[in-house]
Amino acid sequence: MKWYADRPPRLVWQVLADLLAVAWTWTWVKVATAVGDAVRALRAPGDGLSHAGQSLTDTFGDAAARARDVPLVGGKLADALERGRSAGGTLTDAGQAQVQAVETTALWLTIALIAVPLAFLLITWLPLRLRFARRAGVARRLRDQGRLDLLALHALNTLSLHDLATFPGDPVEGWRRQDPEIIRALAARRLRSSGVRP
Repeated sequence: MKWYADRPPRLVWQVLADLLAVAWTWTWVKVATAVGDAVRALRAPGDGLSHAGQSLTDTFGDAAARARDVPLVGGKLADALERGRSAGGTLTDAGQAQVQAVETTALWLTIALIAVPLAFLLITWLPLRLRFARRAGVARRLRDQGRLDLLALHALNTLSLHDLATFPGDPVEGWRRQDPEIIRALAARRLRSSGVRP
């Protein structure tokens, strides 16, 4: 495969297109990570809820442990305080669920903001680059093997009628007669249109 044309005008356009593809990718990665970070900032209430729940659990747990030492009513008092400890656990679980939801949303949003623009790039830019690379690689290989007659035949099949009319005489007849000048001219046109120097 040949990734870039030999002729400067086409080469410049290809390099610009490749640089734009890299810039496009880099921009969307930066946008996606920034959006992901902004969404992750929304986890602060969940973290606060989780910390408050943990603190409540610890406080009621300590109080229940101390209440057991109180004579006569210690057991009932400790049971009541254990319910408060259970409420702290519920609060902690709610906070962790909120944090998990925010993290999951941030992750999938980041992936989507990278995947969709990259898919657009892979559908539009990449097939054009691959098609050029294949055509130019084959054309260069035929040129290097001296298969100008095959390149000339391809030119006869692909050149516009206007381009064929610019040849002196009939280029098809010249190709049939194996006229070296006509074959070279046709092959040169085919190579140039493939981005390869004749």
